[in-house]
Amino acid sequence: MLRILVTGGTFDKEYNERTGQLYFKDTHLPEMLRLGRSRLEVNIRTVMMIDSLDMSDADRALIVQNCRQAAEDRIVITHGTDTMTDTAASIAREITDKTIVLTGAMIPYGFGSSDGLFNLGSALSFAQVLPAGVYIAMNGKCFSWERCRKNRERGEFEEAS
Repeated sequence: MLRILVTGGTFDKEYNERTGQLYFKDTHLPEMLRLGRSRLEVNIRTVMMIDSLDMSDADRALIVQNCRQAAEDRIVITHGTDTMTDTAASIAREITDKTIVLTGAMIPYGFGSSDGLFNLGSALSFAQVLPAGVYIAMNGKCFSWERCRKNRERGEFEEAS
């Protein structure tokens, strides 16, 4: 069994056609797992639905607490890409005996052309085979949390030098 913690981010944003604003409603995770034909046993918990730029230290502490309290030792966290590495660092300082993979999307799943479904599938796969540690899975690549950064110019994650 694998735990999925939902925190919001672009992954789960919706588009308001009247105002042009992005907002949160419900997570798309169950639908994504169904569309991806996942047969993996998962336990999904929505911790919060916020943009990662609005995430506070208290929010990160809540994510760490959820990781610590999870019965499962393999966890995937859906998270906004802007501060994903900050949350990964908070988790890595506190938890060393579980495999935790953070993933997200550059384009909201609801837009239809999102990278979210692929990133979720990759994260689920990486979480099953990697040793204990904290990782970031984006664009088919997996990085150790401390050796990764978001390249905003190219719109992808890359190895930090």
